[in-house]
Amino acid sequence: MTQFRKLLAASTFAAVAFGTAVAGAAQAAPAGPVKNVVLVHGAFVDGSGWVDVYKLLTADGYKVTVVQNQTASLADDVAITRRALAAQDGPTILVGHSYGGVVISEAGTNDKVKGLVYVAAFAPEAGESVASLLANPVPGAPVPPILPPQDGFAIVDKAKFHAAFAADVPAATATFMADSQTPFGVPAITGAVTAPAWKVKPSWYVVADSDKMIPPVAQRSMAARAGAKVTEAHGSHAIYVSQPKAVAAVIEAAAQAAGK
Repeated sequence: MTQFRKLLAASTFAAVAFGTAVAGAAQAAPAGPVKNVVLVHGAFVDGSGWVDVYKLLTADGYKVTVVQNQTASLADDVAITRRALAAQDGPTILVGHSYGGVVISEAGTNDKVKGLVYVAAFAPEAGESVASLLANPVPGAPVPPILPPQDGFAIVDKAKFHAAFAADVPAATATFMADSQTPFGVPAITGAVTAPAWKVKPSWYVVADSDKMIPPVAQRSMAARAGAKVTEAHGSHAIYVSQPKAVAAVIEAAAQAAGK
């Protein structure tokens, strides 16, 4: 009996030690990079503009979802984006261009979101909207050639689209973008953020240094307010189209950092 008790005690000690070692190893193991990315387009365009960023990310092993927002109202676009987040199978980086920054600021409090990437985007404070941010333009900055709303929707003046929105995009592509515009609904323009996700999630920001829709100085100011890690790149408002490698690199850096 004494020998049996000794064997039992030894086996119990070994089991406890093994369990402790396993738990310690699991606790010590570093988290891997975030592998899911959700891309949210801005106003006047659709998700197809992300195609080259998508190709770069998927080639590097990321699972990428491209949201197709209607840009009719902020509430609807946030709901669509939240459905995309719900479909993710794990931690996610949420990316927004232009008005998409308003959408991700509102939708990004989702538990799966581990980081936010703003690409030449609005990063509103609580109570702010595209309308309120555009109401106080930076002195001397060009005024975006957005035409007055018709039937509740606005578009960019097609004759000025290339120069204002996509100056570094080939002319044929810019013409197509102008002619295939998604009208921007007034409820989306005036929709205000309630609880900005950048206050509780780490953020990154790509500043487009030649942007004529959202002045670079305004981008830098919003990025600083959000405490975002800033990368400056040479490009127009459509920098995600003209400089996909620069944009994808920031997204991947965010995914690596957020996974640590």
